[in-house]
Amino acid sequence: MREVKHRSALPVYIAAGAFALYALVFPLYSLLHFLIAALVTAGVWLAADKLIKPVTEYVPEPEPEPVSYGPEADAVLAEAARARAEMERLAGSIPDEDVKAKIGQLARLSDRIAQDAVQDAADIPQIKKFQGYFLPSTIKLLNAYDRMSGQGASGENTDRARSSIAAMLQTEIDAFQKQLDALYKNDALDVDADIKVMEQLLAREGLTGDADPIKTILRQQEKG
Repeated sequence: MREVKHRSALPVYIAAGAFALYALVFPLYSLLHFLIAALVTAGVWLAADKLIKPVTEYVPEPEPEPVSYGPEADAVLAEAARARAEMERLAGSIPDEDVKAKIGQLARLSDRIAQDAVQDAADIPQIKKFQGYFLPSTIKLLNAYDRMSGQGASGENTDRARSSIAAMLQTEIDAFQKQLDALYKNDALDVDADIKVMEQLLAREGLTGDADPIKTILRQQEKG
């Protein structure tokens, strides 16, 4: 919410009333009385304007225009946002601090995987496959853990199931990380290719290895 202050119109009405009252008592056709009436009106308006506080209005902040990266990428980001909201809800409900921390890791990795859809549209089919199976399965396990934690009862089966899910979370984190690394594989290959090209250019210009820097500069000047 944004706070906006509006000056009250009441001082204007009070000043107008003072002018009208003066006109009833003194003849305004006299230049002197007209000037006095004007000064009195201005003085009344200034005094009233200082005494009467502005009206405060709270205006909602305009919502930013949604940014679109294309239908497919937008769908990936929307699914990631829904998953993150559900993970945040579960993290707030589950009392175990270690499980909370692992849920936080999973949420961050899920967001990073989804963001790759913006950077590289070619990865979208792979990201959708991840979101269609691994992400829902993880949330399903977390919901089961949450339900068993909220029952307030401890039993052999319940404790074993919770322990199994808690142990599985680290496997899920590793799987999410591998998925992210796989998406970045193309970027890594592009970087390697760019580095090789740069090395070749530098070597061709005599700017690497044991080249004499003075000779290199002279050669560059001759070419220029």
